[in-house]
Amino acid sequence: MIWFYRLLFPLLFLVGLPYYLGRMLRRGGYGERFGDRFGFVPKPDPYRSGPTLWLQAVSVGEVLAIEPVIRALRRNQPTARIILTTTTSTGYQLAKEKVAEADLIAYFPIDFWPISHRVWNRFRPDLCVLMEGELWPEHLQQAKDRKVPVLLVNARLSDRSFRRYRKAGFLKKLVFGRLERIAAASDEDAARFRQLTQSVPVEVAGNLKFDVDFPPKPDGEERREALSALGLCRDGEEPELILLGSSTWPGEEDMLCRVIKRIRDKGIPARLVLVPRHAERRQDVLEAIELEELTVTVRSSQGPCDPDCPIYLADTTGELRMFTALADLAFIGKSLPPHEGGQTPIEAGAYGIPMVYGPQMSNFKAACRGLEEKGGAIRVEDEDEAEEEILRLALDPELRSKLSSQSQAWHRENCGSVERTVQILEEAIEDRLGGNSS
Repeated sequence: MIWFYRLLFPLLFLVGLPYYLGRMLRRGGYGERFGDRFGFVPKPDPYRSGPTLWLQAVSVGEVLAIEPVIRALRRNQPTARIILTTTTSTGYQLAKEKVAEADLIAYFPIDFWPISHRVWNRFRPDLCVLMEGELWPEHLQQAKDRKVPVLLVNARLSDRSFRRYRKAGFLKKLVFGRLERIAAASDEDAARFRQLTQSVPVEVAGNLKFDVDFPPKPDGEERREALSALGLCRDGEEPELILLGSSTWPGEEDMLCRVIKRIRDKGIPARLVLVPRHAERRQDVLEAIELEELTVTVRSSQGPCDPDCPIYLADTTGELRMFTALADLAFIGKSLPPHEGGQTPIEAGAYGIPMVYGPQMSNFKAACRGLEEKGGAIRVEDEDEAEEEILRLALDPELRSKLSSQSQAWHRENCGSVERTVQILEEAIEDRLGGNSS
């Protein structure tokens, strides 16, 4: 079965290559360590005597989630060689900035047999850790050939992924049969994994993204100064209401432009900060804004927002958390049809930002269910309802305050997954090395 994948992969890779090269060029930042993807990676630190741990985190969200786990592993396993790989340029840059405890940070290799084989020979890990639902057949086969345990942490399955795995029996056997243990993000995710594999132990460790270290939320004069520096608050005046479009996708910006006009028409001083999920979509977003006859400041090219502009396009990387902490209310992107999956509501919840999202939050189904049961978010079914609920929140400070306190309570109740995940990983290290891991 693996040989069928090995024969098929190069053909699929060549078909998809123009698309991925184009996307890499648009996003930029991929020139550094480009050879990593083709197996030309350095060897890890030879001076550490402990086990070699290889952790893979796809992009920014996963890097932030795994960072406290790596910090705890370094504290508990001081002689371990810790390798962190990532897939995106933004994830790689963030890892270099935030994950000082890793001995080596590199890009994850293309899942083609000779490339993966070369990287495995260079890294020689004693334990492999994958996150969420990222399961590469060749990577897993290399682990099996070397009898290296692979753990899937923060494991979750969207509705779409679950349907695909249930239909593709050969793929299910190819990937899940190679795992040693699964630490699921929620009870629902655990139940899904148990349906897909009866041979791999599955337990619930919780969602690591709840345990990300969030900087304190600015308040009072500190918030005013931060907004002034961004051009979102006039000197000597009270801050305007800040509506955040968090990781928006096509069509969602149009809705937010309409609703900010309605809010301002009600006499409420307000600004819309748009943070599209993909910054290279800036031209499409600008066209949507122009159709609504609104003015905009583009952060990447114009700096702080013009005081007379109702819209600030934050087409930069790594600043969503800052804008989330400063917002008065937020719309969570990729949640309105035809999009599916949703972007994370966890950061907004951690900061107590009242939020609205659409029905397509399948990537965060368990989290959103708990959030809604707690009364910390408003779920809508379509664009029209989203407009009405955002307008209602803008007009009702008491309702915003209620949602804020409830979403923060929800976030506090869901913390603790790092400790459980680290315990699972250290048990695996102990099993692998027979008690000689430190």
